[in-house]
Amino acid sequence: MAYERAAPPSPAAAVPGALDRLGAALRAAAPALLAYAAVRATGLLVMSVWMAFAEESPRRFLNRRWDSLWYARIAEDGYGYTRFSAGRWHPDEAFFPLFPVLERAVTAVVPVSANGAGLLVGWTAALAAAWGIFAVATLLYRRMVGVVLVALWAAVPPAFVQSMAYTETLFTALAAWALFAVLTGRWWWAGALAVAAGLTRPSGVAVVAAVLVGGAVELLLRRSGAPRRRVLAAMAIAPLGWLGYVGYVSWRRSSPTGYFDVQAEWGNGFDGGVAFLRFVTGMLGTNPAHGLLILAALAALAALLVQCVRQRQPLPLLAYTAVLAVTALVGAGYFTSRPRLLMPAFALLLPLAVWLAGKPRAATAGAVAAAAVSSGVYGTWFLLYEGPP
Repeated sequence: MAYERAAPPSPAAAVPGALDRLGAALRAAAPALLAYAAVRATGLLVMSVWMAFAEESPRRFLNRRWDSLWYARIAEDGYGYTRFSAGRWHPDEAFFPLFPVLERAVTAVVPVSANGAGLLVGWTAALAAAWGIFAVATLLYRRMVGVVLVALWAAVPPAFVQSMAYTETLFTALAAWALFAVLTGRWWWAGALAVAAGLTRPSGVAVVAAVLVGGAVELLLRRSGAPRRRVLAAMAIAPLGWLGYVGYVSWRRSSPTGYFDVQAEWGNGFDGGVAFLRFVTGMLGTNPAHGLLILAALAALAALLVQCVRQRQPLPLLAYTAVLAVTALVGAGYFTSRPRLLMPAFALLLPLAVWLAGKPRAATAGAVAAAAVSSGVYGTWFLLYEGPP
């Protein structure tokens, strides 16, 4: 699927024309962006009220705990910090560089600390992600589906992370716009955004997979008529961000498996899901209610994946979702982080968004509002009592 290409504008009209198109696209996306802001504001309001009673500071949880501290430290001092905790060494090389680079850039022009810059980057990226998700859904279906999808993504249980100085919103923004570029035949953009996504999170391989699958489909079917060399170039450069950082860590460590050694030092790695299976079975024995909840979540994930296939979502979108789901579930540690790692897989919510968009507006709004409040309650409870997301 791709847009039809009009004749190129004259150089004198190119910039004003581009600005006009950007303004029109922003106006079209405004309902989705407002819905996103309203849902996340609801979650933050719930968090603020609850934490006020608990005599806690929401800001401390949003940008001064867990991963956000690691990113701020890298932004301020670069790589090279290692901490020993819980019987393991934790080197900062586990964290990909784009988010702290952006934090450092913000501190160079705005009088805020690296922690404050993390929130600015994360919240700005959240709006860009919402816009990109809306663009993909509108391309495939219609505007109302795009608005509902954005609202649902803002209200998923781990959505509280979208308000933190974490990389999820930046990664989702890059992934959504890369997918939009693939689906519309903008191959240079697709390749460049895949490079950026690969510099943001280990799961950048999912965006690379989308570009490679989309490029292969384009080369086989010639749907958009894009020049073959442009498609091949996008496919060639897409993995360079991820490979570049993994190669950098290997160079620092003087080992071809340097990055994976770093993950092992954190107690993480890829074991095909064996450790996760042991975690679930162990939970069923020690805390049956929690174990059954995990099984229900896995069943829902499987059902949504099946619905995405039955919905005939484009192959690049399916490839992105499938790779993201696999990388989120086959790791050997940090099991409470799995919902957060799955959150960028926004296409999983498309079947539900299509269904809700066909309901009366009042019913749709009520469902979204209930999800927003529930997300805020869950997120606050998790931060206060469960630990790092």
